[in-house]
Amino acid sequence: MHKEHRLARREDFNRVYRYGKSTANQQFVVYVLPKPQNECFRVGVSVSKKLGNAVVRNRLRRTMKEIVRLHKEQIADKVDFVLIARKPVADMEYEEMRKSLLHVLKRASLIKGGPSKGSN
Repeated sequence: MHKEHRLARREDFNRVYRYGKSTANQQFVVYVLPKPQNECFRVGVSVSKKLGNAVVRNRLRRTMKEIVRLHKEQIADKVDFVLIARKPVADMEYEEMRKSLLHVLKRASLIKGGPSKGSN
């Protein structure tokens, strides 16, 4: 994930949590905050300690970021969003996680245009 696509500072996360709109499914929650001054989207990823040890959490974080990176052309610009993993994600395979993550992004109106490739 390139630097311009990352939310890194605590203040940025807090701003998205406080002023953003949330959408969820069984596996993920996404908070979205429109930022007209941004050229591209910025994403932050949050995985709770309740989901497992550091190895599990880091694997989930890397997988979620990779899914976003692979679908970045389909994701709307000029928004900040935070992805939060819920408990069922810890037991999912990559393909299930990809479909579920794209589903929650679609529900949050973050996917551009028509249906994304292979999302069903």
